[in-house]
Formats: sequence, C-alpha cells, structure tokens
Amino acid sequence: MLESWIQRVLRHRVPILAIWLAITVVGLMAAANLNQYLTTSLNVPGSQSEKANTLLAQHFGENTEGTFTVIYKYTNATEAQLGDIKRSLEKASEVIPGSHIGAQKSLVGTLYTNVTTPFSLVKAAAYTSTLRAALVEQGLVGAQITGPPAIEHDVTPVLARDLQRGQIVAIVLALLLLLLLLGSTWAIFIPLIFATASVAFSLGLIYLLAQRFLMVLYIPNIVELIGLGLAIDYSLLMVHRYRRELLNNVDHDVAIMRMMQTAGRTVVLSGLTVSVALSSLLLVPVPFVRSLGVAGVLTPLVSVIAALTLQPVLLSLLGERVFSDGFQGILGKKDPVLGIWARLARWVVPRAKSVCAFSLIVLLLAASLVFKLEITPSSLTAIPANLESGAVLNDITKKIGPGVITPNEIVINLGSPNLATSQQVDAARLALATSLSTSPQVFMVASGKQSDYVDTTGQFIRLYVVGKDAIGDKKTRELVRNIRTQIQVAKGFPTGTQIYLGGAPAQGVDLIDAILGSLPAIIFIVLLIAFLLLARAFRSIVLPIKAIFMDLISISIAFSILVAVFKYGFASTLLGTYQLDQIEAWVLIFMFAVLFGLSMDYEIFLVSRMREAKDAGASNNEAIVTGIANTSGVVTGAAIILVGALSGFVFGHFAGLQELGIGLAVGIIIDATIIRGLLLPSSMVLFGRWNWWLPQRIAVLLKVKASPLELPEARLERR
Repeated sequence: MLESWIQRVLRHRVPILAIWLAITVVGLMAAANLNQYLTTSLNVPGSQSEKANTLLAQHFGENTEGTFTVIYKYTNATEAQLGDIKRSLEKASEVIPGSHIGAQKSLVGTLYTNVTTPFSLVKAAAYTSTLRAALVEQGLVGAQITGPPAIEHDVTPVLARDLQRGQIVAIVLALLLLLLLLGSTWAIFIPLIFATASVAFSLGLIYLLAQRFLMVLYIPNIVELIGLGLAIDYSLLMVHRYRRELLNNVDHDVAIMRMMQTAGRTVVLSGLTVSVALSSLLLVPVPFVRSLGVAGVLTPLVSVIAALTLQPVLLSLLGERVFSDGFQGILGKKDPVLGIWARLARWVVPRAKSVCAFSLIVLLLAASLVFKLEITPSSLTAIPANLESGAVLNDITKKIGPGVITPNEIVINLGSPNLATSQQVDAARLALATSLSTSPQVFMVASGKQSDYVDTTGQFIRLYVVGKDAIGDKKTRELVRNIRTQIQVAKGFPTGTQIYLGGAPAQGVDLIDAILGSLPAIIFIVLLIAFLLLARAFRSIVLPIKAIFMDLISISIAFSILVAVFKYGFASTLLGTYQLDQIEAWVLIFMFAVLFGLSMDYEIFLVSRMREAKDAGASNNEAIVTGIANTSGVVTGAAIILVGALSGFVFGHFAGLQELGIGLAVGIIIDATIIRGLLLPSSMVLFGRWNWWLPQRIAVLLKVKASPLELPEARLERR
C-alpha cells in the first residue's frame, strides 16, 4: 500500500509541489492575522466559577475576565480634589460600552478602582488603548491600568517579538547543525523547506479552528518552535536514510522507495505516537488545555502528511546532490559502524550490568526533586515589568496587595425578585460579609445596597472578597476553599437561595482541580495506547514496557530540573528566568504529553533500526550495535536541533513558556544521550532474546505484519 502510494506521488511531482507551495503561502498569510483570535482565558465549563461568572454577566453586565484595574497616584489631594479625580475616572470609563466603575479606594497616596466590562477577555483587551487615551483626555495623565484585559493587550506583541527572536535563533542553529550533520550540500535546505511548509499548514488549520473555538495565545509560539524542530527531525531522519540507500548504488526512485519502507514508516509511527500522546489533552474539560491538545495533535500529523508527499518529491528532485563534494558532515559517506556511536555501543555491551546500574542511579537521583513540584493556575507576578500592566501590577502588589487585581466575587440568587433590600436579606448579607472579613487572608470585603451590588430585579446580589495574595499563591487557593465552605453554611437568606463563588481565584482553583482530576485518566490512556502502538511496531511486549519506563524517568527529570531552576533559583541568573514557587498548571500536563510523545519518537527511531537488523538475521547484541550506530548520530543531531528551537521559549519574557522550554529541552537532552546512549542498550543486552518476545495470542490480536523489508535482496544488502 505504501509502495503504490509513493509511486503515485513520484508520478505527480509537479502538482504536489504546487499544492504545497499554495498551502505554505496561504498558511503564512493566515498566521499573520492569527493573534487577534487568541486568548488566555482559563474558563472551566460546568464549574461553580463559570456559573457565578455567567450570572455576573447576565445580571450585572460584567465579565470577570474583562475587568480592568485603574490606579492614579496623587500628592496631598484635598477631599474636593479626590472627588474630581473620581468623577474623571468615571467619565473615562464611559468609553467602554456597558462598563461599570467599582468603588474607588484610596490608600498610600494611590487611588484605585476596577472597571468591569461585559466583554470577553479578547474583546475587552481591544479597549485597552481606548481607555488609556480616555484617562489622558480627562486630565489623569499619570493614570495607569492593569488587569487581565490590559495584560492580554500588552503581552500579545511581546509574545510575537519573542516568537520572531526564537525563530531566528532556531533557524540559524538548525542551519549550522544541518551543515555539521549533512555537510556542504543542498540537502541541508530540504529539512528547512519541509519544516516551513509543515508549520505554515498547521498554523493555517489553527486559524480556521480559531474562528469557532477558543484558542490560546501561546499556540503560535508552540506550533512554530516545536513544529519547526519536529519537522526538521523527521526530514533529517529521512534524508539520512535516503543517502545511506544511495550508497548501495541503487536508482534514485528505488532509494526513495526503500527510504519510505524504513524511515518513512518510522516517521509515520512516530508522528502518530506523538499525536496520540497529545490527544490525551482533549480529555481535560478546559478549553485552554484542549486548544493546546488540538495544536499538539495537528503539528505532528501535518509533518506526517508532508513526509508522505512533500519529502519524497523534494528528494527525487535533488537526487545525487544530497551528497557534497566538499565537507561531508558527521552523517556523511563514512560507514556508521566505524563511528563514535558504534564504538560507544560496543563499549557498553560487555559492561551492560554496571552501565545499566550506574545510569539508573544517576537518573533517579536527578529526578528526586520532582516530589517538590507544586502548580499554580497562572503566574501574574511574572508579567514583564517593562509593560505598563506589569509595572502597575508590581506597584499594586507592593503597596496594596496583588489580590486587588483578581478579587473573589460571590453571587447570591435569592430565588425571587425584590428581596435584595429586605431586612432579612440585608442582615444575612452583612453577617456573611462580616464573617468573611475576619479571615487573615482577606484584605477587604465590599458589599451594599447600591446598584453595584444589587441587580435591577432585586433578585441577585454580590459581594467582593479581595484577598491579600496573588492568584497563584497557595494562600489564595486556601481562601477560595474557605469561602466556598462558608457560603455553603450561610444562614438567614430566604429558602431556595443559591450562592456561587466566581472571579479569577475561584476559576484558578477549578482549573487546577480539572487538570489534576483528568491526570490519572490521561496517564493511563497515553501509556496504554503507547504500549499497543509500540508492541505492534516492535513485535515485542518487553520493549514497549521498557520504553514507557524510560520515558517516565526522562519526564521526571525534566520536572525535577524545573523545580531546581524556578523554585530554588538554580542557574536562574544565567538563564534569565523568574523565581517562582510553583509551575503553571497547563505546563505540567502539556509538557508531560509532549515529552512522552518525543521520547517515544526517539525510541521508535532507534529500536525500529534494531528490529530491522534483527529481522535481517543479526543476533541481539549485533542488532543493538547496528541500531545505535545507524541512528544515534541522527537522533542526537535531531534532538540538538529541537533543543535549539526550544531556546526561543527560554529567552522569552513569560514564565509559562520559559518553564515549557527548559523542561522540554532537559527532557530531550537526557533522553537522547544518557537514556538512549547508555540505559537503552545496556538494558537490551541484559534482557537478551526476551527483548523480541511476543506471545502468539498477542501477535494475532495486534495483527502484526512482517518486516517492511520484504525483499530478500534488501535483507542481504543490509547484513
């Protein structure tokens, strides 16, 4: 089936190239307009916070994610002057349709207030510049704004600049590494063309999906940098195999066919494995995380499509020019069995027990800090201070407290209209507010009979509970749980009264609960599907179990390093990272899925080549050396290229992306070196023939096919 497909592809080279050119151009055009449809909303459908936020929008015209915080510093202002300032703030807020200005508070020479809007985060962010201009027009020249919409507005161009810088770094590093690996040949441009087309296609699909579904602001960065590295990896593996086949003095088309039978199948399986791992994110009932899952599934799948269509066409056009007459590169014409990786494998084989034990001890020690890992819904304290919203946030945090930016909001549905101002409700509301204000974690509680706190029907009332700590702080999460406990036992309200807690802190707690609640199912499903895919690919049940174990080790080390860098400040000055007590929750689950998929990626590259050698009649140890010798160079090179692409995250301005970049880079480096160079071959030596054991019943169940090298002459050439 694959052979007939490749024959058709090679017969239609020109139309396929034209289609990919059109896809690339359209995809890049769509990517240029993608950011306006993206958001950082952390809404959790079906949660108590969503119910509260929905009621706030319906009855108070407020979207909690669309609330600005305005501050204005003054010196020695009289009461009359303060009154003028407050009226100017109210006038300025009128430029946002349907907005409401909250109670103005004055503290330490600073006046601050919240401007609530009925808009979603993305739509409210579009009014940021308008509100800033209105404040100046009202004479409040020193006024500054922050809050989720202002932060969204300010960080979007910074993310774009970070992405551009990351792209430049990634492309330059990729070119240098491809030159080092492949030599001074036109072949170095094939992986870059392949990657550009794949990334453009992925972003075009994301653009279409963003018209109907919530998509996260980080997605372009993730798709472009991870997609770039992954696509180059796949293309490099195939170019390398194509060159090895040409050295057997076969025709170009035959070399392409054999490349697709081997490396092509490996890339398809690898892409499917990465996609399956990331599809597990769709199980999390949070649009933010699901959108990451969608992007994660599309990126490797598009690379697989390119591998089945674009790659063979590009190689057929290049032909013998994949080799250089000058510098041959590390992956040049030299027999790989004479290379450094072959020597390493032959060194490991007779020392398998000691190498395996030493590797395990080192790896497990490196993973020990994983037990110190803590998570947070977001890291508002890590907003760049050179942005107005970030500077204001820092100022408020120092003078007033970070809780002002993201207050808790209690919504009370009394069940019937015109009850809000009754003595019974007033007394119950006051008792609840008094009880809440006694908490040491509460900065203030705001409530009353004014229109800010009572809807027009008199059926709904609300209270603001402003905490002292940031949204991601453990104390804030404790406060949310304490408030929910208190509102459940609140007394004095009419029978049938329903009370909900909303606001960003409650939303953050619901987000963490949703992610942690989904994590066991995600881990189980990912491990099960990975086991089945690898068992079928390797025709073994031992190899998939070992692969999963090794993947979990590399993932644990990656999280352990995140704790060391962000919590304990290890190398933070060198890397320019923030110092945070917790890792962002979305990073936890996304990094697990990506690292698991990528680790499987490298496992498939290596073990598939070992399986191929075994099918050709090699002994267990010979197959190990052959697999390591023929693939470790390209796998390590591919890993370095991917790490280079991820450096764009590390040197950016946002904590979550820094965490993702460092974690993925560490996991990939550990996996491609210590695990694949030492632990994998030594463990395979120890397991001996059991590596290739597959009971007949399981073989029938998995519908295992013969080796892709069906032709006897193909086997002979590879002996």
